[in-house]
Amino acid sequence: MTIGKNVFAIIVVALLLIACSRTKDAALYNDPGKPACGDTIITGSIGEPSNLIPLLSTDLPSHTVAANIYNGLVKYDKDLNIVGDLAESWEVSKDSLSIIFHLRKGVRWHDGRPFTAHDVMYTYKVTVDPKTPTAYAGDFLLVKEARVIDDYTFKVTYNKPFAPALISWSASILPRHLLEGRDITTSPLLRSPVGTGPYIFKEWITGGRLILTANPGYFEGKPYIAQYVMRIIPDTGTMFLELKNYGIDMADLAPLQAVKQTEYPAFKREFNKFKYLAFQYVYLGYNLKHPFFRDKRVRQAITYAIDKKEIIDGILLGQGVEATGPFKPDTWAYNGNVKKYGYDREKAVSLLSEAGFTKGTDGILARDGKPFEFTILLSQGNDVRIRCAELIQRRLSEIGIRVKIRVIEWASFINQFVDKRNFEAVILGWTITPDPDLFDIWHSSKQGPKELNFISFENKEVDDLLVKARHTLNQEERKRYIYRIQEILAEEQPYTFLYVPCANVAIHKRFKGIVPAPAGLGHNFIKWYVPENQRRYKTNAALSP
Repeated sequence: MTIGKNVFAIIVVALLLIACSRTKDAALYNDPGKPACGDTIITGSIGEPSNLIPLLSTDLPSHTVAANIYNGLVKYDKDLNIVGDLAESWEVSKDSLSIIFHLRKGVRWHDGRPFTAHDVMYTYKVTVDPKTPTAYAGDFLLVKEARVIDDYTFKVTYNKPFAPALISWSASILPRHLLEGRDITTSPLLRSPVGTGPYIFKEWITGGRLILTANPGYFEGKPYIAQYVMRIIPDTGTMFLELKNYGIDMADLAPLQAVKQTEYPAFKREFNKFKYLAFQYVYLGYNLKHPFFRDKRVRQAITYAIDKKEIIDGILLGQGVEATGPFKPDTWAYNGNVKKYGYDREKAVSLLSEAGFTKGTDGILARDGKPFEFTILLSQGNDVRIRCAELIQRRLSEIGIRVKIRVIEWASFINQFVDKRNFEAVILGWTITPDPDLFDIWHSSKQGPKELNFISFENKEVDDLLVKARHTLNQEERKRYIYRIQEILAEEQPYTFLYVPCANVAIHKRFKGIVPAPAGLGHNFIKWYVPENQRRYKTNAALSP
């Protein structure tokens, strides 16, 4: 008994010491300190990058890492204004057909070679090369002529005005000296990239982590955070546990985590939470070559049978708003007056009856002897979307549609199913860019391998409107075209637009210099810092405390 009491006492003392230490640390974290170079930020991703050449990747994990490695000629600032990146300045001709970019001098690739206009020309040429399997050629195909004037001056000319022309040059510029004359699809840069950006690639352990180190010669100044680590954690629950147990420093919070599971003093002492309406929408997308989904009445019926309010209130816990199209409500291009689909089972049943479906003795709808059943595919690890699929499954079963759910690891989901059009329906999300150009996702010409119109949507009026919207510089005129596109999409329902989520991001309090803005949180990442007395990791060892 005495030994037991002693052990118990030791445990209590140890716990008190830990509690006191954390309380002391939490008090320390409230000190803004001074900017200093050092420490490591560890983030988590439920999906692994497909590759690290942005031209060849369409997934968010790839672009998240690559954004720290590469630069474009221009970029958005915190207020979503277009500013220079690799270009110091530019001139647009009076007829809006030409842009002359004046490039920064003294910029070097991570291997030490100088960056020049020849790298920009290479990037343009490889993008428009029909042998390059990219989803991003469309903007550059509109260039009539591209010309290197000298090492630091680059000129592009278009046949007619192109509204997103300037921001299209935010595309990552690639190193000509490492890629020209070689097959880009087999390049070592797929896994060992070389850029001009604020971070230099160090290591990629498949299924484990990627590590980047601060670029000491970065033209905007060396980032304060010495290392950036992305850990692959294919489950949001595990991700949250890692956050609370110091395994990662920053994470997107699921609705339950944001609303309930982080509302306790210890978490608030150590983490800051940031909330804003995300630049994203989530949707149920249909393979429009499927014999049932070709009929818009079927797609409309499914949308009527899904209770979006139930999803937002019950699954998102209010952390989102209903999506009615491909824009979020606080943007100038958003049309709030499109056709709405409130939850209406009777309307859903009526539309399916019009489409020729009748209910059999087993309660399942059928047409021409084929039962109405299909599989929803979605990626592993996103519990919110999985719960959405389960709710959709339940609601559709109530009107006689049998739905199966298949959850697949992220890379296989994209490469083996989405890219190969090997699906009946998917739940996915798109990131919304500040410029409202919808061409790459909705134009009928963008159905090739690795392109973004993978549901095979075709509508002649939408095609015409997309082109008109790209080639007018008058915002009000452009807005009219974009509004009409949204009206057609609302009528056609090629997607059931589900919701625009709130971004809830938790970041450890030792990280300072974070400035929330219309562009989100990461716009000034190179200025984030950890005061010397608050560091957790050594400068030269990402995972060594």
